[in-house]
Amino acid sequence: MVLKIKEKEATAIINSLSGGVVPRIGVQHITVGRQLEIEAFTQALDDVKNGHSMVKFWIGDFGSGKSFMLHLLNTVATKQKFVVSNADFTPDNRLYSNDGKALVLYSAIMDNIAIQTKPEGGALPTLLDKWIEQVVSNTAQVNNIPITEIRDEKYFNLIQSNIMQTVNEVTETGGFDFGVVVIKYYEGYIKNDEFLRRSALKWLKGEYSTKTEARQDLGVREIVNDLNYYDMLKNFCRLFVSIGYSGFMINLDEAINLYKISTANVRAKNYEKVLTIFNDCFQGKVSNLFINFAGTKEFLENERRGLFSYDALKSRLETNKFETLEYRDLAQPVIKLVPLNHNEIFVLLKKLKEIFDTNFNVSININDNDIQSFMEEMFNKPGASEFLTPREVIRDFLNILSILRQNPSADKKTLISDIEIADERPEETLVDGIEEL
Repeated sequence: MVLKIKEKEATAIINSLSGGVVPRIGVQHITVGRQLEIEAFTQALDDVKNGHSMVKFWIGDFGSGKSFMLHLLNTVATKQKFVVSNADFTPDNRLYSNDGKALVLYSAIMDNIAIQTKPEGGALPTLLDKWIEQVVSNTAQVNNIPITEIRDEKYFNLIQSNIMQTVNEVTETGGFDFGVVVIKYYEGYIKNDEFLRRSALKWLKGEYSTKTEARQDLGVREIVNDLNYYDMLKNFCRLFVSIGYSGFMINLDEAINLYKISTANVRAKNYEKVLTIFNDCFQGKVSNLFINFAGTKEFLENERRGLFSYDALKSRLETNKFETLEYRDLAQPVIKLVPLNHNEIFVLLKKLKEIFDTNFNVSININDNDIQSFMEEMFNKPGASEFLTPREVIRDFLNILSILRQNPSADKKTLISDIEIADERPEETLVDGIEEL
């Protein structure tokens, strides 16, 4: 069966996987062995569409496919008309802080907002423009004003009033300033005032560092900060739903960086924020919001530094005691990603070979027997059972294809036999700095 894939997707897949990272688009073409997880996720999406909210924790070893899973979830969710966003935890951002690190996370989330027609991110202006057009159109219809005249300056106050009314309906904390900024965005949109439009976007994305600067540019009293950013995310969730989207899904990867926070008190404050989000979603305090965390088993279960060190989270996130490898419970908040088996990896490598050929418009002389030989060489090397990850298998396979494409006379058997296995896992238990007890 010939794989149907767009040229842009093929290029993204090959370039990203060759560099050891997950492609932002096209991941559905290289999905194997995750059918049960996707079915469970799709059911959860249906619940969120109907007004519920959800938090999931995707747990797996380094290189087991957590990041890949989050990007796959994006593909599924955008097809279900969700607004989605991805952000990675780093040493410079987190859920709770008093020095701007939470705001950095918020800004990353807002920068990476994506919809089906803009899967690579940067979709916030598109969504705002769409919403404003809806308000303008509805204002014209309700007031019997011809659509060709509604943008006349004499109707500006009428549209402004309707925008503020809509904002008041979808916002809670910070709603007034949020509304004023959206009005400024509309003003810039209508009058082609790029500075005003950009300033409004800057505020909405949390990029103002001082209230004084925001007041000079936009006339507002407050800015998005470490304390109110979560309320702003909830405001945006309601706004997206009011536009006609199913909900807002936020994926937060590399959660091991919360585990690595060296100060015990700050780490506990971040876990308290996780608990707040968890409770808001499962107690019905927020609607149409879906938040996914991805991290290692250590991040979840370590009772000194992980989520299980926070008793209220441990009681909520402990695995169903009746779950086994045979009988899995994929409806619980924590989903542990089972490594791909050898048959699934074989199917994946066949797909990658086809995508590689498509991307470079070639036909590399690698057949099923060669792929089998490659896998045997990889998995029989000393240390493979302990160190080898799907990420390394994929990268080595693509590297061999790349050599053969550029050097057709190279001996593929020699290339395969020269494979070496290295331990690529990070030392997660080593934490910089001195822990304050």
